[in-house]
Amino acid sequence: MNVRVGFVWENRQHFTRLIEECGMACEVVTPHMLAAPFYRGSFNCLIIPTGFGNPAYSKSLPALRASSPRIKRFVENGGNLLVFGAAIDNLSAYDWLPFPVTYRHECHPRKVLFTNGCTVKTIIEDYDTERVECDGSFPHHDGNSAGLAGDQTVVIEKQIGQGHVVVTSIHEYPSRAFLLSFCRSGTQTLF
Repeated sequence: MNVRVGFVWENRQHFTRLIEECGMACEVVTPHMLAAPFYRGSFNCLIIPTGFGNPAYSKSLPALRASSPRIKRFVENGGNLLVFGAAIDNLSAYDWLPFPVTYRHECHPRKVLFTNGCTVKTIIEDYDTERVECDGSFPHHDGNSAGLAGDQTVVIEKQIGQGHVVVTSIHEYPSRAFLLSFCRSGTQTLF
């Protein structure tokens, strides 16, 4: 199975290398490409890395907002979406998602526990769950609280149509096992 991952950023990162080392094709989707109505990529999974909401790091947020209907359609048709922390205290940084999410920026290590029945436990399989670096939490959302640090949600998951959305403030690369499972479970879908 040829798994294709879209990585939304201005250029290649170490994260893209990790994806490729897992045996998956990774295409960098720049903000200009993302917002262009004529752009058509076909992916199993779309990844939005940490810092997308902070203009000091990225120009992705306006492009994500412009392509919000296409992102929703991508997920509804079976594509998976993995979104990390916005890296800025902006309550509307996730207003482009197909469901409401608010974010509070606050970096520090936390003990992360997963709820029964969640499908994302392996995201931190390679880390000490007692001290996982997180860049914030999600005080309000319309998803399932999959990962908790005390009473704060740090991982949200939600099924939308045939696809799956995971939003996390975990400030570490996801485990290889999680990446492979999550990306492979998405249907290759036109974006």
